[in-house]
Amino acid sequence: MASSAAFFVFSVLVALHLCCCHGQANAAGSTSDVTAIYSLGDSITDTGNLIKEAPPGMFETIKHLPYGITFGYPTGRCSDGLLMIDFLAQDLGLPFLNPYLGKNKSFDHGVNFAVAGATAMDPADQFNGRFFMPFAANSLKVQLRWFKDFMKSSFGTDEDIRKRLQSSLVLIGEIGGNDYNYALFGRNVSEVEKLIPGVVRTIVDAAKEVLDMGANRVIIPGNFPIGCIPTYLTTKGSSEPSDYDSMGCLKELNLFAAKHNARLQRAIADELRPSYPAASIAYADYFNSFLTLLNTADELGFDASSVRKACCGAGAGEYNYDWRRMCGAEGTAACAEPEKYVSWDGIHMTQAAYRAMSRLVYHGRYLQPQVLNLEEAP
Repeated sequence: MASSAAFFVFSVLVALHLCCCHGQANAAGSTSDVTAIYSLGDSITDTGNLIKEAPPGMFETIKHLPYGITFGYPTGRCSDGLLMIDFLAQDLGLPFLNPYLGKNKSFDHGVNFAVAGATAMDPADQFNGRFFMPFAANSLKVQLRWFKDFMKSSFGTDEDIRKRLQSSLVLIGEIGGNDYNYALFGRNVSEVEKLIPGVVRTIVDAAKEVLDMGANRVIIPGNFPIGCIPTYLTTKGSSEPSDYDSMGCLKELNLFAAKHNARLQRAIADELRPSYPAASIAYADYFNSFLTLLNTADELGFDASSVRKACCGAGAGEYNYDWRRMCGAEGTAACAEPEKYVSWDGIHMTQAAYRAMSRLVYHGRYLQPQVLNLEEAP
């Protein structure tokens, strides 16, 4: 969701320069080598960890329909159905990832440590009374500890852990979006920008720990163009037409997300890859892939007139989003055809949109370099 057509082109060029020019060969081999996926992140990836803790708060509703309505029943996913991680697992011939906090679940082919609402930085370190406090305390540091504990208890020695990771894929994110979401609650963008170096440093340091353990195929996604999603279009909306780009997205917020992504890409290219030359470390470009989704929505089967409108909401305003009455709360309803919508609840995407994103990223040009060798999407 770039701030303009020119900015969109600039973002693509930056991504190509940082990732493709500094890319590397697929040192990890073909996707047939991937026997397990280990995922850390937030609600974009969580397949049920948050609901196992059952915290009170705004996402209590994900435990009930209409969440999961396309899948058939609620699963703890913040969508009407499946997520990108589910489609990726299918593409790799693996089962869906079970949540780490699930009981009596199989972890033979990987584990999902992601928790909806999680931040990259520890809440106590980042917020410390300065910003709106998050409702989920399972930061990247906590998830990384879970990951290490699981690997140690499951495989024992460092050598066995390294051997297991040699045939695994590790995803670190998307994470960091919530650090900014919480901070932007009542704060201006220029103030929140000060968090970017710390958030990116936390992600990069986590990647180093995973790579030090023996991971040799790691994917690190960037942030979405948040100026295009209903929650921000509603809560940060402007009366000035010049504040919006040609796609109806908020320029300032998209530029903010682009700054996070540019810093993250530089760290991957200049710090991680030179330090771990034997590993395949890819940047997943959620920013430009989402812009492509919006620009080609009608071709992908979406209702182009509804790409910035939530499927599930209270029927409020231009974007069908009201933070006081989130999807699933009394007085809200889901649209009849979620597959025609990009946004599910104003914050998260529909199963159809996640499927399209998965194809664009993992089968297309938005994974830099392409470390999975999946068949290119038509």
